[in-house]
Amino acid sequence: MALDINGILNSVISHAMASGYFERVNGHEPQNAPGHGLTAAVWVDGITPVRTSGLGTASARLIFNVRLYTPMVQEPADAIDPNLTAATDALMRAYVGDFQLGGTVRQVDVLGQHGAALEARAGYIQQDGALLRVITITLPVIVNDLWDEVA
Repeated sequence: MALDINGILNSVISHAMASGYFERVNGHEPQNAPGHGLTAAVWVDGITPVRTSGLGTASARLIFNVRLYTPMVQEPADAIDPNLTAATDALMRAYVGDFQLGGTVRQVDVLGQHGAALEARAGYIQQDGALLRVITITLPVIVNDLWDEVA
């Protein structure tokens, strides 16, 4: 079985788009500062074999970064964090609610049974001279029976 990265990535992007919070959702880490409003980006941050496989196959844990961006220079400034938090809540709810991302994965590893758990961390980044408020969601997913083991 081959990794259906496009199917999984499209499922993660679809959840973000369906939330209605974002003007744009990129399927890659952007090299330029996003425009106005909320933007999201999704990319693979890592892949690790996990001990959940059937006999003769290895499963994997994929870690996605789902980063939400908004410029720090906007009015009202007091709405920046509430807007980001509401969008984060919608995504976390979607990932927990669609535990198999439309059947593309065995599970979202919500509690981190196989390593990193589903979580969101807030911060700031500087990009293209613009200061951005960001929340980065760590989205771990488990893909069953990805690689054949040779005896």
